[in-house]
Amino acid sequence: MRNLRNSIIVLLLLLTAVACGNRTPQPKPRGYFRIDMPEKQYVTLDTLPRYSFEYPVYATITPDFYSLDEKDWVNVEFPQFKGTIHISYKNVNHNLSEYVEDAYRMITKHIAKATGIRDSVVIDRDRKVFGLVYSLEGEGVASPLQFYLTDSTQHFMRGSLYFNIYPNNDSMQPVIKFISDDVIHLINTLEWK
Repeated sequence: MRNLRNSIIVLLLLLTAVACGNRTPQPKPRGYFRIDMPEKQYVTLDTLPRYSFEYPVYATITPDFYSLDEKDWVNVEFPQFKGTIHISYKNVNHNLSEYVEDAYRMITKHIAKATGIRDSVVIDRDRKVFGLVYSLEGEGVASPLQFYLTDSTQHFMRGSLYFNIYPNNDSMQPVIKFISDDVIHLINTLEWK
């Protein structure tokens, strides 16, 4: 009887050791740094001859150094986020369809990496601002936000948001949303001259 009891105790100890001893290590989910967003405040860019708009105080306006001949092309830079909205401008002279097609072509370059493209129509008859805003979703999309605006007779503006980092839009989503709100504010305050 004592032998049986000792055998049961040894068997239970062996089962306990085997059941608890070989745990497969589980990887921890990838963590990202916390991103503190600044308070929303805006100032007016009114130094350009063709248009004006409000942009955030935590951004800076710089000329487009790659297109110095284009005086109405600017960059809205977000140094804290390493992001830039590149804004280009063209006069419309019976060639609006060409500019719209070019903007569409720029969007389609991202289709290979995009998991989805949402567009929002912009119509403001009082200010004569019409256009589309494209939100491009997907981890490897280089430009998660693009837009074009026009009055359909004289002015055409195109903008695209790029980050100076390897695109990982899943982790950048809070920043993309934050800057997207600034783009909507820019659109809502755009005035043609």
